[in-house]
Amino acid sequence: MASCIRKFKPFGALAPIKQALIAISFIASIGLTQAGAYTGPLFDAHLHYNEEAWNGTAGPHPPADVLARMQASGVRAIVANSRPNAGSLALAALPQMREAGIAVVPFVRLYRNRADYTGWPRDESIYDMVLAELERGTASGPYRGIGEFHLYDSADADGPVARKLMQLAEQRRLVVLAHVDDVSIDKLMAHTASAGQQVRLVWAHTGIGGAPSDRVDALLARYPGLVGELSYRPGLVCEGGQLCPAWRALLLKYPDRFVIGSDTWVNQRWQHYQALMQDYRTWLGGLPAHVAQRVAWGNAAALFGVSAATPDHKN
Repeated sequence: MASCIRKFKPFGALAPIKQALIAISFIASIGLTQAGAYTGPLFDAHLHYNEEAWNGTAGPHPPADVLARMQASGVRAIVANSRPNAGSLALAALPQMREAGIAVVPFVRLYRNRADYTGWPRDESIYDMVLAELERGTASGPYRGIGEFHLYDSADADGPVARKLMQLAEQRRLVVLAHVDDVSIDKLMAHTASAGQQVRLVWAHTGIGGAPSDRVDALLARYPGLVGELSYRPGLVCEGGQLCPAWRALLLKYPDRFVIGSDTWVNQRWQHYQALMQDYRTWLGGLPAHVAQRVAWGNAAALFGVSAATPDHKN
């Protein structure tokens, strides 16, 4: 893995990418100034920098490219989790990220390769790998969480690896990022000493498996550390790109329990990164200003202890 990281050489002065930055910034600025859109900073709380994006130094989205897209989109902090972890480590070590004022919150992902997506619940070596990564840390400080991981069968949430990872997260105060169904939320929380009352779990896509808004409501009420992440959530947005009524009501009821993310799990998501962020800005602009700021930035910033991006947030 270390050899992969060494392939990411600092990309020097920003002059070679100025033209790309200017072009992307111009396009993004058009969207950012649309009437009614949220114009404050964004915290991308679910970002992948997977191997196919960078592929050493020959991938289609090298560090300069992804940095430009983040800057153009007004993204001021990210949760980085990648397959393998070399991608996240590279972003955490990139001096240009810090110079651009973009905070990197690194997570340990369970996936060394694609086979681990389905194999990890029965692979004890995954737990050992997580411990080793936590011991090593990153250039931007210690890992802050575990995930994103998937459970394609909720029965796997009762497996020994899932149980130990949830207990580890609670003991070390790590945030868990889980792509699971609503049944698995209850199962995972049950593995902790506090029965889920103290662990912090970000629910990737918040019920993407079909959980209706009232079930999400019940789980948020039951588990104070449960946070909903809103990428890829069917039924979230209705006419005009605004939140559907049930989801708008849910965000207004729990303004401190939701975050947003790009979920750049395939290169196509990188190619449309600015559009994804603009979609968020559109419906965030339809929320009360204080709620929009929390969902866009404040909730994730508080969860990870990231300093305010700007002294003044306006909608």
